Amino acid sequence: MAWQLRSNHRRLRPMLKIQRTRDRRIVFAIIGQLDAANLSELCQLVDAEPAADTLILDLTDLILADRDAVRVLRQYEARGRVVLRNSPAYIRTWMVGEVDDPA
Repeated sequence: MAWQLRSNHRRLRPMLKIQRTRDRRIVFAIIGQLDAANLSELCQLVDAEPAADTLILDLTDLILADRDAVRVLRQYEARGRVVLRNSPAYIRTWMVGEVDDPA
């Protein structure tokens, strides 16, 4: 797992690493923690790919995800934008329990 040194407090904190591969389909391997602090990085990468492509998010090495991350993953999957591969059971359970905000 990758660690990032926080300059202000000199503490280590886990970070997000995203690896992009392409065989016949585009696969993003999500490694580490996915949370509100780094979720925009994933969204930028997904949104930068052609809209017609369905992307694979491989969550094999995902250590932890927060509520915001699970909500975004659920929305991407519901829209058919991504396919989640090797999703930890807690993420699937959390996604089932999520309710969209009536906006």
